[in-house]
Amino acid sequence: MKPRSLVFDLFGDYLRYRGGGVRLRGLVALMSCFDVPEATVRVVATRMRKEGWLVSRREGRETVYALTDAAWELLDEGRGRIFHRARGPWDGQWNMVVYSVPEAERALREQLRKKLAWFGFGSLSSGVWLSPHDRAEAVLAAFADCPTVQLHTFRSRLTGAESDRDVAERAWDLKELDQDYAELLETYRPRLAGYRTGVLSARQALVERMQLIHDYRLFPFRDPDLPPELLPAEWQGRVAHEVFLEAHSLLRVQAEQCVDQLLKVD
Repeated sequence: MKPRSLVFDLFGDYLRYRGGGVRLRGLVALMSCFDVPEATVRVVATRMRKEGWLVSRREGRETVYALTDAAWELLDEGRGRIFHRARGPWDGQWNMVVYSVPEAERALREQLRKKLAWFGFGSLSSGVWLSPHDRAEAVLAAFADCPTVQLHTFRSRLTGAESDRDVAERAWDLKELDQDYAELLETYRPRLAGYRTGVLSARQALVERMQLIHDYRLFPFRDPDLPPELLPAEWQGRVAHEVFLEAHSLLRVQAEQCVDQLLKVD
């Protein structure tokens, strides 16, 4: 786990509920649980402040850090994708985004592709992405200030369920994703019984809970959250999500006890 990601996760899961800020020595104490030395914490905090993710203020001799509005927006967007799944029946409509980016704007093109994947779109062909969810407006809004990006959105329906499943298999590598979900389940499902009985110390629970988020956080970038009728048989994704939510909840009380104990140094 990278120190930068740890700082974001500590704010997202704990510090937001404790006033939204943290004194430097409190942050140092929290990061020590993950074997991050004080010197590294100071460097990371300084860099994140210069990059616009943290703001700082002085309280006597203490430095207090808090996330900027932009950082909270990024964090909340990611949290929504990690913790929530689409509900309700699919209307059978595909939402398509067709884009054009100048050849010289390769970095912008890559940024667009990453954003499309983040919103759950899959690549059907060069410049054509699609999703069963109506998130085209979010994509348009994300690149509204980029005049060199040309975006067009469409809604369409295919000829039937077989065609829908074929498109889903072409746009996403569901087989590999399903295998990765299975590996996550092999790691965390056997641990649930121990989480329920409280075999971990408060410090261990904090570390385990953060590791859980770290291990799960990249799945929303890859998982388009397809409706059941588009998924392979015995799909592991929904089960893995439920195990993630249960483990995250079971570890909460002890992890928060550890945070509260460490922040008493403040």
